[in-house]
Amino acid sequence: MKQVTATGQSVEEAVESALAQLNTSRERAEIEIVDEGKKGFLGLFGGRQAVVKATLQPDAIEEAVKYLENVSEKLGVSVRVDVQKEGKNVTFGLSGEKIALLIGKRGQTLNSLQYLAQLVANRYSKQYLNITVDAEDYRKRRIDTLVQLADRMAAQAVRSGKKVALEPMPSYERKVIHTALMNYPKVKTTSSGTEPYRHLVITPIKK
Repeated sequence: MKQVTATGQSVEEAVESALAQLNTSRERAEIEIVDEGKKGFLGLFGGRQAVVKATLQPDAIEEAVKYLENVSEKLGVSVRVDVQKEGKNVTFGLSGEKIALLIGKRGQTLNSLQYLAQLVANRYSKQYLNITVDAEDYRKRRIDTLVQLADRMAAQAVRSGKKVALEPMPSYERKVIHTALMNYPKVKTTSSGTEPYRHLVITPIKK
C-alpha cells in the first residue's frame, strides 16, 4: 500500500500534490490532513504550509484478478484473466491450458472461485460489485445444458404425472431452470431443501 506526504499553500494544493505523486485520482486515495496550514501576516510572514498524508487504496478489480491468478497458479494452471465491466457487474473470463481444472465437476470449482473473487473484490470496493467468473464460455454452455434439462424433465413430469426432483444446484442455476419453465403451461417449479442441498422440484399441473 503506497503512501506519500505532501505540502502546499492550502489543503487543496497539498492534496493535488499528493495525488500527482501517487499518479491516481481522488477516488482511489485516502486523504489524512496532518496540518491545515496557516496564512502568514499579509501573506508574507509567519505562514505555515498545509500537510496531508495520502494512501493509495487497492483497486478492487485488480485485487480480484491477482487473487484468481494466484489461486490458479497454486492449482498448476497458467491462466489469463480478461475483465469486462458494465456498471456494478464485473465478469472475469479465464482462459489457458488445463482450464478444466478451474471448472471442476459441473462447475463446482468455478463456483467456488467466483464466490471467493466476489469476497476479495467487495473487500476493496466502495460500491457492491456483482462478480461472475467464467472459463472459456462455460457459463453459457452450462445454461444451454440446463435449459435442455428443464425441457426433458418437464416432459417427463407431464408424461408420468409425478413430481421430478432435480439434483442440488446453486441458486443461479435453479433460477435458469425456473425461468425456462415459467411459461410451460403443464408444470410448476418449486425449491426444496436447504443449502447446499437445495434443489428444484418440477410438479405436473393436473387439470
